[in-house]
Amino acid sequence: MPESALGQADLAAVASAFGHQLHAAGVPVTPERSARFAETVLLARPVTIDDVYWLGRVSLLSGQAQIPVYNAIFDRTFRGVVDFSEGLAIDPDAPPAPPAAHSERPPREGEPGRESDGVAPVTSATPGSDARADADLEDRSVLAAASPEERLGHRDFSECSPDELTLLRQLVEQLPLIPPMRRGRRTRRHPSGARLDVRATLRRAHRSGGDPVRRIRRRHVQRPRRVVLIADVSGSMEPYARVYLHLMRGAVRALGAESFVFATRLTRLTRHLATGGPDYAYAKVSEATPDWSGGTRIGEALNRFLDEHGRRGIARGAVVVIVSDGWEIGDPADVGRAMERLRRLAYSVIWVNPRSAAAQYEPLAGGMAAALPHVDTFLSGHSVRALGDVMTAIQTAKRGEPRRG
Repeated sequence: MPESALGQADLAAVASAFGHQLHAAGVPVTPERSARFAETVLLARPVTIDDVYWLGRVSLLSGQAQIPVYNAIFDRTFRGVVDFSEGLAIDPDAPPAPPAAHSERPPREGEPGRESDGVAPVTSATPGSDARADADLEDRSVLAAASPEERLGHRDFSECSPDELTLLRQLVEQLPLIPPMRRGRRTRRHPSGARLDVRATLRRAHRSGGDPVRRIRRRHVQRPRRVVLIADVSGSMEPYARVYLHLMRGAVRALGAESFVFATRLTRLTRHLATGGPDYAYAKVSEATPDWSGGTRIGEALNRFLDEHGRRGIARGAVVVIVSDGWEIGDPADVGRAMERLRRLAYSVIWVNPRSAAAQYEPLAGGMAAALPHVDTFLSGHSVRALGDVMTAIQTAKRGEPRRG
């Protein structure tokens, strides 16, 4: 560790200044933790910058979510970017500056390390602090340590930043994908089977003098039902299309699902999503969908799916999931006729409309109004938690009576 950094400076003042900078950036560092950091440095006698990094990380932080902020402040302070004379000139008894001073972006409610009422945080270094201040500090510690699932679980995909969308990709890939099951044609032995295996029972009766003491039963095996995902990637669905692309890739790889996207035309993506890593797969998808963020022709896309794939067996007896907001630039009657055809082939039709999460939502769009009478399950799917509802609907899909308009 360079002697110019801590060797020539007052260790207590350096630890206090470093802790103050972390607190100002939103990490709940108290004077007690700063003192613990200084004591740790004295006991461990670090010889490299990396040693100081780990000593500070262990003694100053209380949650994994604080690590990126700590890394930035540490690099700026201990690697020679910030002059220590500025840090030592800070009055350790003064209340830290509000976090909003470091960013022109208004703080979001519930965001780690930010105050919702604009009041500077109270610490034990603030005159007049008491046990209530300690409780507030613990609350901020919990917020700073919140996991991505807690922070982004209910966030609408359209409101997420690019960095948050990167985190969402990881969360979506972790969603449990369980296929819906159907009764297979074959049977196997089972103690609670409803069907008596006469031949096996008679063979075993030879062991008991011809008396069928033990009856052997069989029941039908369960087979996974086919899942088909059809996603709208038109301009109106742009905020949601990329997230559902991650979901489609997971379904293709885990369930053997069939995947299609459409805007002005229908594109089959099953082969592109089944091979290679995520970046390779998404590059192939980009090449295969030149109409991404274009107009919306739901009726034409569904009719093409039925003519080229559905009647050949892909949609027959399958759980079909359509992700679209229902905006149609063509004739809405085409959507209704296509959905009626699809409803006769598929086992269950699930429609996911992220726009339906709004409190004032009504299915007034022409395509949505025409499709809704032929839908078994209607969901929003606008957030990670709502995607969990979609996964549950796929797993427990049942054939119901078509809705009446």
